[in-house]
Amino acid sequence: MIHIVGVEKGVKLFEALDSDVRLKIINLLKADGETNLNQIAKKLHLSNGAITAHIKKLLDAELINVTSKAGVRGAQKMCSLTVDKIILELFDDDAYVENAYSFEIGIGHYMDYNIAPTCGIVNESAIIGELDDPRYFAFPERIDARLLWFTTGYITYHLPNSLKHSERCRELQIAMELCSEAPGFSTLYPSDISFKINGISLGYFTSPGEFNDRRGIFTPSWWFENLGQYGKLKLLTINEKGSFIDGLKISGATIASLNIVYQSDIYFSICVDPQATNPGGVNIFGKGFGDYNSGILVKMFYV
Repeated sequence: MIHIVGVEKGVKLFEALDSDVRLKIINLLKADGETNLNQIAKKLHLSNGAITAHIKKLLDAELINVTSKAGVRGAQKMCSLTVDKIILELFDDDAYVENAYSFEIGIGHYMDYNIAPTCGIVNESAIIGELDDPRYFAFPERIDARLLWFTTGYITYHLPNSLKHSERCRELQIAMELCSEAPGFSTLYPSDISFKINGISLGYFTSPGEFNDRRGIFTPSWWFENLGQYGKLKLLTINEKGSFIDGLKISGATIASLNIVYQSDIYFSICVDPQATNPGGVNIFGKGFGDYNSGILVKMFYV
């Protein structure tokens, strides 16, 4: 997902999209997944030199990723999409943007959990403990987790609160890479993934499935191909109008209802209710796995 605040900051993106050829490249990558640069040129009936200029525009706008892979005739340039959503806010309120605290939380830095298998937890080089055994979520090695998953239950993070005595939180944004947790894997396996802060329900979104049609951009080569490879970056926003996922309202829970003030504890939970319509589990991707190479990103705007 790309989130742009103010039209001036979207110039590179607008330029990249202002081309029929580049739109065809995007649609081709959406349909085919990771594709060789030569194959793209052949399908669009363009020379390698012409396609390279278009690829550079898409790269500069952070719409695609290009990697090198060994092939029969040497290294191949492989292209893939990096985003599935673009959010544009037309106006940039400078005071609003400047008055913010930002944090990145490793996905293993949870302070509470209650989960049911299937489940697992992985660091950058190995599975921690054994699969489908919740005991290992308590092991100290979990601090270094880069990927974790469970079928039902919750995991809770204690978010930092830097508000000063005179400051008031006006909006909270939390971004994370998520997908469903299917037995084995399935791109069509809906899961109602819900969120809470301090026990207050913020609503849910339905993940369409667990994805492994290709390797995640940052997923290491040792990770099993038949398990989840990447998720979708979801932006949870709570403000005076309610709670939103990627700009779509999911509940009427407002920032005022959370009562976040100076020295408040902020407990954020990612949940899969066993009584949900689609209790399809959740994978949470951190640094070194998936498509976004980050932990849970938190931004608190204040006045």
